[in-house]
Amino acid sequence: MKKQVLFLIICFLSFSVFAQDAITTELQNAYQQRQYDAIIAEHAAKINEYPAKAIYYVGMAYYMKSDDQNVIKLMDMSIGKDNSDPDAYYIKAMSLNYMEQYPKAIEAFKTAIKLDDANANYHSGLGDSYLNTGKYELALSAYTAATEKENHLDRPYAMIPQIYAELGKSEKALKAFYISKEKVSKESSSYITALYNIGLYEYLNENYEASEKALTELVTLAPEDFQSYTKLIQVFYAKKEYDKAKPYVEKLYKAYEQGVLKGVLKNMFCFDQFVWKDKRILAYERFAEKEGELYYKHVFYVTGKDGNSEFTIQTENSPISIEMGGPKYILGMDKDGTHSTFKYGFEKDFNYVDLKKTVLVVLEGKVKPSASSTKVKKQ
Repeated sequence: MKKQVLFLIICFLSFSVFAQDAITTELQNAYQQRQYDAIIAEHAAKINEYPAKAIYYVGMAYYMKSDDQNVIKLMDMSIGKDNSDPDAYYIKAMSLNYMEQYPKAIEAFKTAIKLDDANANYHSGLGDSYLNTGKYELALSAYTAATEKENHLDRPYAMIPQIYAELGKSEKALKAFYISKEKVSKESSSYITALYNIGLYEYLNENYEASEKALTELVTLAPEDFQSYTKLIQVFYAKKEYDKAKPYVEKLYKAYEQGVLKGVLKNMFCFDQFVWKDKRILAYERFAEKEGELYYKHVFYVTGKDGNSEFTIQTENSPISIEMGGPKYILGMDKDGTHSTFKYGFEKDFNYVDLKKTVLVVLEGKVKPSASSTKVKKQ
């Protein structure tokens, strides 16, 4: 009789384990088939009876529906039944990140890592938490750990160079952007970001060939990334290869006419940068040409150490000059509330080398204005 009772108990336990395994498998399959609403509708009310991993999959359905409160509730229930599953801690931490509860997320990520140090996702998520709390060095450490794991992720490689850039470590940032370019998917936005920053840093390092290579690849992959066109134009101007810049200038004008440019590019684009003494000069060209009216076409912004414009030197369309048979543009300057004009004139197809030399002459104060006025017309 005792043997018979023991046999029945074993059978009951086996049936119970089988039932629990079955519901877990059922939920796993439903989750993989993206049946999130069905999972919630059919199982959310029964979770108290379910094993830890089954509760986890119901929680994942809420996760995919961006219901973070229920995600955390169910992950805590799953952990309560089995505190050895790192995935439950990880998903809980991810929801806490979305809810901007970063200290709690950090603790959950750390527990997941303690249970499974080999998962790159856990380290990358921890890096996100540290990054959002401004702990850049700890974020770097977490992202670096993620890159050392077997399961390859784009995000750590994308974030490491951006943190170095935020910390002002330009050499390390550039090196990390090159690594990012090699590691992330070419179809991802992170690859475009890497190319753009390589082009930017190499330009600032005056390594124009490397900058041109990166930016040329970028605009080939992303032909509507018009901001990168301006950077490539600046590279050609730095190399004094003005003819190579023309096709990209034409594309910008076409995009302007189509009304697809955004931000500052809706009105003008930067085509050259250079340094005069301790100031960086940013040369912009405006798209609009108000025939018959005074307008500024090429504007050289003289910036201070804070990056803000202190004054401008510009080519000005002069209707009076044109009526009298003079040049299309004259050189002007707006400084300290005074508008000045100089004796220098330029036609539409002017030589940029001549214009730049003339701007430098004005900056050096080697020439006096031919006329000045405190009444500045806002352009």
